[in-house]
Amino acid sequence: MEERNKTLGEFIIENQNAFQYSSGELSRIINSIRLAAKVVNYKVNKAGLVDIVGAAGEQNIQGEDQQKLDVYANEVFIQTLINREIVCGIASEENDDFITVEGSDNSHNNKYVVLMDPLDGSSNIDVNVSVGTIFSVYRRVTPIGTPVTIEDFLQPGINQVAAGYVIYGTSTMLVYTTGHGVNGFTLNPAIGTFYLSHPKMQFPTDGHIYSINEGNYVHFPQGVKDYIKYCQLEEGDRPYTSRYIGSLVSDIHRNMIKGGIYLYPTSSKAPKGKLRLLYECNPLAFIAEQAGGKASDGFNRIMEIEPTELHERVPFFCGSYNMVEKAEEFMHKAKLSKY
Repeated sequence: MEERNKTLGEFIIENQNAFQYSSGELSRIINSIRLAAKVVNYKVNKAGLVDIVGAAGEQNIQGEDQQKLDVYANEVFIQTLINREIVCGIASEENDDFITVEGSDNSHNNKYVVLMDPLDGSSNIDVNVSVGTIFSVYRRVTPIGTPVTIEDFLQPGINQVAAGYVIYGTSTMLVYTTGHGVNGFTLNPAIGTFYLSHPKMQFPTDGHIYSINEGNYVHFPQGVKDYIKYCQLEEGDRPYTSRYIGSLVSDIHRNMIKGGIYLYPTSSKAPKGKLRLLYECNPLAFIAEQAGGKASDGFNRIMEIEPTELHERVPFFCGSYNMVEKAEEFMHKAKLSKY
């Protein structure tokens, strides 16, 4: 069979033995996410026709207004994972605390926890801009047979066994890794099947796109300001092109295909950064590294950060390897010039 004609289901079965713990559970988790993504995709595509756009009137744990589709997507992904009886715990950006999942026989024998941002960039739904789902899978660290604890979720990104995202755009794609490269699958809406469309995805080592909300320039640390000026300088292959959608998944996806860097640094308005380590940064860092890119907080590798709380925020620099290295160089220079 030609590589690009493979369905996601066929690809999962063929590559299951490449996974460290090939007992079938990971395949079932990816299949659950595939199913939930199709349900959410259907709602996203008809969002302008039904009463599902706009705010739900509540705020999530981060104090952000919850969109109606946020709430819907959260419920769909959680219920799909619970119904399949394959995970022992779920943590979502939309929930205050993690969810303990019991088997139908009240057991706690499942081995994996899933952390997710069910609908990233949902504030863009009202204006018909692409949004996404981000997910991360870990093997539990507490004994099998006992309920999960916070310890199972507060693991560094290097412990991830799988991570991925779904982008609901002009076409809907599921992109994921189990630590053996990154592959992208595009949904054929006519038959509801994901097909391998982007095998062995790679970040170009260098790029010409920088993605940052320059409206916050005055609030950024000096190293980031210096890097932005470097990107804008007419020298060599610069100036670079500025492209910022404001949907994290969309910005990362574009930069992985075309070459670029995404930056969400600390600022005087968000002194710890804004993006969540567990739901956004770790899974996207895993994907970036598996695609030959790099992800850091400006100084340290994202996936080596030891999390201390469920909704922890960190600054995020992610993209083409050489571009992230250069941004880190400016961060270090600015830090040294303070002393």
